[in-house]
Amino acid sequence: MTEILKQLNEAQQQAVVSTQGPVMVIAGAGSGKTRVLTYRIAYLLEQGADPYNILALTFTNKAAREMKERITGLVGNDARNVWMGTFHSIFARILRVEGHLLGYPQNFTIYDTDDSKSLLKNIIKEMQLDPKLYTPGSVLSRISAAKSNLISVEDYISNSDIQEQDRIANRGQTGEIFRFYRARCFKASAMDFDDLLFNTNVLLRDFPEVLFKYQQKFKYILVDEYQDTNHAQYLIVKKLAARHENICVVGDDAQSIYSFRGANIQNILNFRNDYPDLKTYKLEQNYRSTQIIVNAANSIISKNKDQIFKKVWTENEEGNLIQVLKAATDSEEGTLVANSVFQTKMNHQLQNSDFAILYRTNAQSRTIEEALRKLNIPYRIYGGLSFYKRKEIKDLLAYFRLAVNTRDDEAFNRVINYPARGIGDTTLNKLTVAASAFNLSLFEIASGVNQYVPGLPKSTTSRIEEFATMIASFHTMLQRMNAYELGYKIAVNSGLMKELAADDSEEGLSRMQNSEELLNALKDFSEKEQTLFPEDADVTENSNTEQARTLDVFMQEIALLTDADSDDEKDNNKVTMMTIHAAKGLEFPYVFIVGLEENLFPSVMSLASRAEIEEERRLFYVALTRAEKRVTLSYAESRYRWGNLTMNEPSRFLEEIDESYIEQTTRRVQPGLTSAMPVMQKAPVFVKKSLKKISDSEESQKQPFETPIDLIQPGSEVEHERFGKGKVLSVEGSGSNIKATVFFTLVGQKQLLLKFAKLRLLK
Repeated sequence: MTEILKQLNEAQQQAVVSTQGPVMVIAGAGSGKTRVLTYRIAYLLEQGADPYNILALTFTNKAAREMKERITGLVGNDARNVWMGTFHSIFARILRVEGHLLGYPQNFTIYDTDDSKSLLKNIIKEMQLDPKLYTPGSVLSRISAAKSNLISVEDYISNSDIQEQDRIANRGQTGEIFRFYRARCFKASAMDFDDLLFNTNVLLRDFPEVLFKYQQKFKYILVDEYQDTNHAQYLIVKKLAARHENICVVGDDAQSIYSFRGANIQNILNFRNDYPDLKTYKLEQNYRSTQIIVNAANSIISKNKDQIFKKVWTENEEGNLIQVLKAATDSEEGTLVANSVFQTKMNHQLQNSDFAILYRTNAQSRTIEEALRKLNIPYRIYGGLSFYKRKEIKDLLAYFRLAVNTRDDEAFNRVINYPARGIGDTTLNKLTVAASAFNLSLFEIASGVNQYVPGLPKSTTSRIEEFATMIASFHTMLQRMNAYELGYKIAVNSGLMKELAADDSEEGLSRMQNSEELLNALKDFSEKEQTLFPEDADVTENSNTEQARTLDVFMQEIALLTDADSDDEKDNNKVTMMTIHAAKGLEFPYVFIVGLEENLFPSVMSLASRAEIEEERRLFYVALTRAEKRVTLSYAESRYRWGNLTMNEPSRFLEEIDESYIEQTTRRVQPGLTSAMPVMQKAPVFVKKSLKKISDSEESQKQPFETPIDLIQPGSEVEHERFGKGKVLSVEGSGSNIKATVFFTLVGQKQLLLKFAKLRLLK
């Protein structure tokens, strides 16, 4: 083990060998936190500690599994007997043994979120409450928050402040739902995820002999990511460690970003209050990032007041300055980011997997996805679905599909009873049988339901006819309205937006934002000018025929966008896209952080207090420190929200980075060429506060491309205003119909009609 310790730096060694008494390890980003935890457990085992007496708590099964494998590699199979796992898995293990004291059998069921929502839906229905006010998601979120703060049903109902909050929200019966929910779970011998923490606290509180048993057992306790613990987790750990006080918590207050899940940063900030003889070790050497990235991150996080001071440093290379891209619109931002990924990849011979694109909300992925697809750059959505594959998007698109093609039975099945119209599976089965018997579409059967399916209850028949009439009205508006006008009408009149708005949980808000982003896509599509040279098509004399910007045309584009490529899960060579919250704990050579605008990042939902702003700043710190080699930041001067174009101010976080670490680069896509490669101009000075852009007049002064057609020959190296530099592969035709096939470095092979293409001959 002495030899192994030589692999650690001095601060890491001190944290590893200090095994007696309370210890806090403040681990800066990229400083080897997991290494310290792993070696500390291995050191304890080497020093003779019984593995059954070691408790190690993590937040993910993956982290626990990797740590156990690494410890096994260091000290052998003894590591397999360490009590190591997530909070929920360890406490479930204890409850399997001791749960009978609370009235639960050993084989109790653990409900996941879907199970809980299904049960709540039934309870809400049985109580005859308005399902639009009492949505399962919002009620579950409320119950979960209570349990995380160890508020029982009785406490919830008797607390006047809580009851007043529910009354103001027009959900005064939430306490009663909570009561029924607990009773039904208990009757079914089931616990949800929050119960695993709540009931463990009850067990340790009400049964002193059980508390003593596990205090004796766990002589050494280690907690990973301590800054992410909630109140329930904090109390359990404190109780278990009270006897021996050999507790080691590892974390970084600068990376506390999960308050919306109940995490309490005060747990780590005030840890010394619980243990006055605490030993604190700071891991400040960053092994991940360049000096520029480390210093920029330090300059950001220094603005927070609530923190444990540390000075992160690195011996890595100085690295590149942080690049800032400014776009006129969110669509242009997507194009600039995709182009930058492509150029960087080509210039440095990189893999797609070297890149990560991080955003504040899932809804932002849409414009980035579209831009990456246009350049044939494969990507994967990490920790979530591709934008157009998310349920709320597929629901709305199903309405669009049915409005365009009323014979689309799959779309009909998806939306006939969503939002709920009282048209159940039994009725739908009868419609399906009739459609098969008469060889008609489900919509046609629904339009004449009295004729084709006699004997249905009058109320059911009425609801089916109303639905069919609504879809028929959408269909008649197809050519009279543009895509956005009709799409917005469908979203509202179908009841989908009202359904989404009723769920004010974190998940509900995300679904609402995603639906809003789809409407933004419709708005952008409807107002976009038809380009003269359609992409991925031959340029001909008749290619400037303009197409109406209607919903059916939009759906054609979406169908190609979503079905053109099928993800191969075995191929990991893809650009990674994810929210910053999902990126925590990961690292990538090149990181793009998009949407750096006020009210987006920092979020408009987090501007009410200094504590909220400081968490947003910590979120930005986490994003910056995911990068190993280079960071690129971007923002849009305008962005669509609910179909309305809003003007944006650059994020305050851009202002807070020390300007010596910033390279201000302004890139603009030429007007009318939304998929073109940008014209790049490096700003001579980074002007804080203003973040100036290149004027349109400068763009207009560029000289046209005017090489005579007859000079363009196979093998010629040429440049195109839109596609950049390329090499002519072949030339065919005569007179005004001469075409050239050109391979462009940035966008691949194109066939161009030379009288329109205006290529510039390079050599």
